[in-house]
Amino acid sequence: MEFRILAVGDVVGNPGLNCLKKHLRSLRKQYRIDFCVVNGENACMVGMTPAQGEAILDAGADVITLGNHTWNRREICSYLDDTDRVLRPANFAPQLPGTGVGIYPTDLGNLAVVNLIGRCGMDFGPDNPFTKIDGILKQLHGMPVLVDFHAEATSEKLAMGFYLDGKVSALWGTHTHVPTADLRILPKGTGYITDLGMTGPRDSALGVRPEQSIAMFRGELTSRYESAPGPTWLCGAVFTLDSETGRCIAVEQVQLHDENGRGDHASV
Repeated sequence: MEFRILAVGDVVGNPGLNCLKKHLRSLRKQYRIDFCVVNGENACMVGMTPAQGEAILDAGADVITLGNHTWNRREICSYLDDTDRVLRPANFAPQLPGTGVGIYPTDLGNLAVVNLIGRCGMDFGPDNPFTKIDGILKQLHGMPVLVDFHAEATSEKLAMGFYLDGKVSALWGTHTHVPTADLRILPKGTGYITDLGMTGPRDSALGVRPEQSIAMFRGELTSRYESAPGPTWLCGAVFTLDSETGRCIAVEQVQLHDENGRGDHASV
């Protein structure tokens, strides 16, 4: 028997949210998905509001993970304390709102989702994710574990993948918004990809209007980032687990292109 997990890359702005709302349920049906995790930390470009979180869950996500923009919208704080379906990185300071670990009943039995954040290239100092995950795994009593590692450096993501190989069912990277071509099952049975990519405007620089990113790199004054117009896409991966062992037995990349998706209409 198999258990199929869909992991969806960073939802960016209204275009990404609208794309998710339009396509996620049909994707779940197409790929026979049992459980879905969506990274929502860029739903309002930098951060996520509670209303956007509810919209992502209503669209078909079982769990939302976040990242370095978790605190950009402070109204998220009470929301994180009120729900167990939205996770912030577990290696943030423990006194901050919310949790980075969730345990959910599924047809596979209890399934754990862990949200971690990397330290390379980040502008703040979270706890060491490698030592943090050690303590977390001791508390999960051998149940299948999924990890969203929100990190900048590919080397840090790969190191975490090999560190957790055989200890978790699947680990995927988020944050850099560009889908990588290294889907694999690591030697000890953990499904892995360095970055899922993003869900949002396809013809963009990480979801942003290209001219704004160009201006920034040229050293010019720029306005607040705006979502790019035009077609959208949804990027992610499907991890198939063996129901008996919890080990990953297949990984498949998902890229849905919506040529009619537009970035210029209202959403939550």
